[in-house]
Amino acid sequence: MLNSFYKAFKSGTDIRGVALEGVEGQHVNLTDEVVASMADGFALWLSERVEKPVEELTISIGRDSRVSGPRIAAAVASALKNAGVRVLDCSLASTPSMFMTTVDLECDGAIQITASHHPFNRNGLKFFTRDGGLEGKDIETILLHAQNGDKPADSGLGTVEEVPYMEQYTEHLKDIIKRGVDSEDYDHPLSGFKIVVDAGNGVGGFYAKVLEDLGADTSGSRYLEPDGMFPNHIPNPENKEAMASICEAVLESKADMGVIFDTDVDRGGAVDKSGNEINRNRLVALASAIALEGNDGGTIVTDSITSSGLKDFIENNLGGVHYRYRRGYKNVIDKGLELNAIGINCPLAIETSGHAAMRENYFLDDGAYLCTKIIIKMAQLSREGKSIEELTAALKEPVEEREIRFEILEEDFRACGERIIAELTDYAEKTEGWILADDNREGVRVSFGENDGNGWFLLRLSVHDPIMPLNIESDSVGGVEIIREKLFSFLKTTSGLKLD
Repeated sequence: MLNSFYKAFKSGTDIRGVALEGVEGQHVNLTDEVVASMADGFALWLSERVEKPVEELTISIGRDSRVSGPRIAAAVASALKNAGVRVLDCSLASTPSMFMTTVDLECDGAIQITASHHPFNRNGLKFFTRDGGLEGKDIETILLHAQNGDKPADSGLGTVEEVPYMEQYTEHLKDIIKRGVDSEDYDHPLSGFKIVVDAGNGVGGFYAKVLEDLGADTSGSRYLEPDGMFPNHIPNPENKEAMASICEAVLESKADMGVIFDTDVDRGGAVDKSGNEINRNRLVALASAIALEGNDGGTIVTDSITSSGLKDFIENNLGGVHYRYRRGYKNVIDKGLELNAIGINCPLAIETSGHAAMRENYFLDDGAYLCTKIIIKMAQLSREGKSIEELTAALKEPVEEREIRFEILEEDFRACGERIIAELTDYAEKTEGWILADDNREGVRVSFGENDGNGWFLLRLSVHDPIMPLNIESDSVGGVEIIREKLFSFLKTTSGLKLD
């Protein structure tokens, strides 16, 4: 069992910790020694998984733009080299590209040093094999090795090679766009288009060069230079300030489209030429429209908080099947893999946060790949005299929406949350006008008619934290407050939540 020190590093299917001082109350726990122990733990785990001696392994290492990245990368490389591993140092790289090293470079495993959109002082390690990202139980095994001091025998016979893999990865994206658009000027399929990129000083700035080389005008792009202090805005498509930045860039430069990435480019978002966000439900709708081409009747897996309008759009406008699942991008991806394994046609698994994984791309959540598919579709539609906005014009969006996050006050927060969900389910079943969703697989989702709020709520338990998030949507002005009051009439009768 993990002790409290090592348990704190486990963040779902990643390792996360504090790598820099600078935030009050947060002290460095990702020391070189601790990082080396984690690298040793991964080498042991990977050796068993691929059935190879440690000294025969090839492992790639990449990092995002965080200022602690070089230090942590050096600690990882040193530990692996001591264990006899062949290390491929890819330096600055996107998280999806590191998975692709297991395909293109035939690495046995890959390590990306990243903490996604988290503050500058944090960092972490994300691991891949050719089968994709690791599961939570795998992370626990790696951390147990680290905690117990398990390590491969020191051979000192490993090597560290610098490999500019991002160059190969970007050529791959260019080829996809060339083939997808298939324009008369094959090598410059984006000539005549203006597309701006906001990388938020993460590692996504490379994407502007991809577009430029294909003929696009990218002037007006923002924050392309890597800067791990993130001086302009948080690199996060879910962040309002970040989305306002790319919307502004599109309008100021009169661009045909804008794209935005999180720090390590496993998530993306877009903006149309009118400055409207293609994000959250609209992003899911657009990705679904693209993924269902040639996959008639296919199933789209999403997280639980997607809107009722999106379900209607996928099923009644696109002819697909909407499968709502649990929050957590790995949960969504794993469900997509599971459905395909049992013969159900599932071309896309996508979370409203911007994690989008297409079957045609190894079910890898890759923000650059997602934006590439959107740009291809924009170019194809433009040739027909149409716009990308037309693909999702039928999507019904809520008039109002709100998210409230309730703090759980009891020490055993999971047991408390599960008790409240059970009590609320029972209450909803017995209360007139409360309609329990028959396709919900997380928490409690209840819909209400036109006279009772004209919308729905979803109350669930956070994947990792002592929090119960509440999402409410309504198709009427004032409906969110009506629904909130109805739910609070129940919540006031239970215990364990901070309601004010």
